Amino acid sequence: MVQFMDKKMLERINALAKKKKAEGLTPAEQQEQKQLYKVYLGEIRAQFSATLDNVSVEENDGTVVPFKEAYKKKK
Repeated sequence: MVQFMDKKMLERINALAKKKKAEGLTPAEQQEQKQLYKVYLGEIRAQFSATLDNVSVEENDGTVVPFKEAYKKKK
C-alpha cells in the first residue's frame, strides 16, 4: 500500500525527533519513527525523480536529451 505524507504525519515526525533528543523513544515509538521516515524519504525520492524528468542535457554535438537518458548506466 502506498502511503502519502500529510501535515499530521510530518508533525508526528518532528514530535518524535524532539522527544528522541530530549528523553529517548520507546521501542514502539522507534518503530513508528522508522515507518514515518520510510514514507517521508519515499516521497522525497519520488519528487526528485519527477524533477529529473523535466531536466534536459545538451550534448557536445548540440542535441538535447532527457537527463535520465543521458546518464543511464551503460551495461
